[in-house]
Amino acid sequence: MGEIAELRKYTKPAVIIAILLIIYSPTIWWMVDRWNAKDSYYSHGILVPVVSLYVLWLKRDKLAKLKPKPVVLGLWLLIAGLLIHMLSAFFRVYFSSAFSSLLVISGIVLYFSGFEMFREALFSILFLVFMIPLPLIAIVGITFKMKIFAAYWANKIVNTLGIRAILDGSVIRMRHTHVIVEDVCSGLRSLISLLALGTVIAYFSKLSRVKKIVVFFAAGVMAIIANIVRIVFMALTSEIYGAKFTEGFLHTLSGLIVFIVAFAGLMLVVKELE
Repeated sequence: MGEIAELRKYTKPAVIIAILLIIYSPTIWWMVDRWNAKDSYYSHGILVPVVSLYVLWLKRDKLAKLKPKPVVLGLWLLIAGLLIHMLSAFFRVYFSSAFSSLLVISGIVLYFSGFEMFREALFSILFLVFMIPLPLIAIVGITFKMKIFAAYWANKIVNTLGIRAILDGSVIRMRHTHVIVEDVCSGLRSLISLLALGTVIAYFSKLSRVKKIVVFFAAGVMAIIANIVRIVFMALTSEIYGAKFTEGFLHTLSGLIVFIVAFAGLMLVVKELE
């Protein structure tokens, strides 16, 4: 009897999850496609739901002790989320459909389990934002502004270091060569990844709420600074050793190293705040 009762306990959540996966299958495939696209800004997307589930798993004992206290507000959130999803699916606007899933999940948790369960699950729900790719039109606008910003400051630093450079749009022109700051070099990929990473670090830290917010914004600042440093490095290397030297492996390696350095800088910020 005990095993049957335990099985029934998980039947409802399993059925709900299965229904949601079916309803949102076109949106899920859209996200997977964007995660795996060439030069994707969301290659980390597959890890986001894993992290969210891991956080819930860490709280499993606490969650098991909570008594369900259904809240009617949850039903309205669920209905609103499903309506947004249906409209989005009709017009094939997968971005808003993906966001509607957060409303649907929140509504389900509130309606079936109550505020206490919702409060404990809130981080896991909100963290899913990092797996939702921005619309391509937004990506284009953001990357343009970020690459111009990065090129401007990289050009200033190169001149400060004693190498004459002129900025032409997003192109840093030096005496012997030039460096083009393209969309993929805008720093958007590292910005999104570090913001997600910074959010996790802040959540698991023992810092106050205000300091956790500082860590979140510090992650963004570190990502932007690291990308500018990378562009400066590529410009100096290109000018000294030639443009061919910066292509291929070195270009990829510099991106990885700069991300590691940015992460190390973020950890230093956390240490100082502690």
